[in-house]
Amino acid sequence: MNLNKKTVAVIGLGYVGLPLAAALGKVRNTIGFDINSARIEELKSGYDHTLEVSEDELKNIPYIQFTSDRDLLKRAQIYVVTVPTPVDEANRPDMTPLVKASETVGRVLKKNDLVIYESTVYPGATEEVCVPVLERVSGLRFNQDFFCGYSPERINPGDKVHRLQTIVKVTSGSTPEIAEEVDQLYREVIPAGTHKASSIRVAEAAKVIENTQRDVNIALMNELSLIFHRLGIDTMEVLEASGTKWNFLPFRPGLVGGHCIGVDPYYLTHKAQEIGYHPEVILAGRRINDSIGSFIADKAVKLMLQRKLPVINAKVLVMGLTFKEDCPDVRNTKVVDIVRALQDYNITVEVYDPWINLDEAKYEYGLTCMNEPPLACDYSAVIVAVGHRQFKEMGADRIRGLAAPGAALLDVKSIFPREVADWRL
Repeated sequence: MNLNKKTVAVIGLGYVGLPLAAALGKVRNTIGFDINSARIEELKSGYDHTLEVSEDELKNIPYIQFTSDRDLLKRAQIYVVTVPTPVDEANRPDMTPLVKASETVGRVLKKNDLVIYESTVYPGATEEVCVPVLERVSGLRFNQDFFCGYSPERINPGDKVHRLQTIVKVTSGSTPEIAEEVDQLYREVIPAGTHKASSIRVAEAAKVIENTQRDVNIALMNELSLIFHRLGIDTMEVLEASGTKWNFLPFRPGLVGGHCIGVDPYYLTHKAQEIGYHPEVILAGRRINDSIGSFIADKAVKLMLQRKLPVINAKVLVMGLTFKEDCPDVRNTKVVDIVRALQDYNITVEVYDPWINLDEAKYEYGLTCMNEPPLACDYSAVIVAVGHRQFKEMGADRIRGLAAPGAALLDVKSIFPREVADWRL
């Protein structure tokens, strides 16, 4: 390690911040900061509940200090903010975590310090929202006393192939000199390389359209699925046939949740509407994707009625709660939409997911869930909502064995062949 390198403080140690802090802590003095003291103690003990950093790696980071003590942040000269940027119940950007983090940094900001933001925002947010907070709290002047950069996160929770070090990093800075410093910082820890954008606004826009593009493409697949079901055609068979063409994009229908794809488009549409443009395609895609949970629940009820199984006071098992397979993240999971829609029919819903933290599920959604498969029970339907490897290994026959004779098996992620499931999205 070069002892002349500036000390970096990473603010927020979730799915984004922890892998970055772990990487930086191998090459320069790094402070991993989080306001959640329980999270700090967990990391000090060598455990990461997000499963993004292994126990061995956590215990072998030579130059890192995990802390929830704000005073220790004064030791840093570079601050990297990696807090979440959610939306509120009206799907408006909630900048509260970003503003709070900027206030925390502003209290310790010194002359010539550098603040880099990684949180997903709309173009212009860093300089329009964050910089004024830094100036107000610190009393320093932007681009004279302190500087800013933006390098959007590209973490894919649960992905063991596409990691921080293997994904090209977009970088930017508030001056040409700062842009180069930001770029050099990330080049130290990302062998895949960097792409230096011409401005912070360009880098912000590049991030927000990555997930908007995926959201719109999945919305198209979901709409096609709605059409094909009315035509009595299996959607996956259609996509497999179309996929034989070299330039057909391999998107699939499904629930669109999580902290990125289901949220980021609202940041772009918010800014678009603010400047007088009403985005049509993006918002139409959002409406389609947000309707899929109710569509699946309605299909389950129809299958139960077709089998002359009771609906009122019936029991349904939902397998999977996380927003994606083989990952413990339940943030903004759209499986909850299925559960709520079924409950509206006075159906008792039980949820089994081997990946989740049961207390977190209870706190976030008020759901009492199971980490172990239930004993054979009288479920009128079983909905495999997430494609966890444990569910694939169980197989359709064993899953059917959890339910009553004649119960419906719905395969949202199409992890089983068409002939063994009663319905696939």
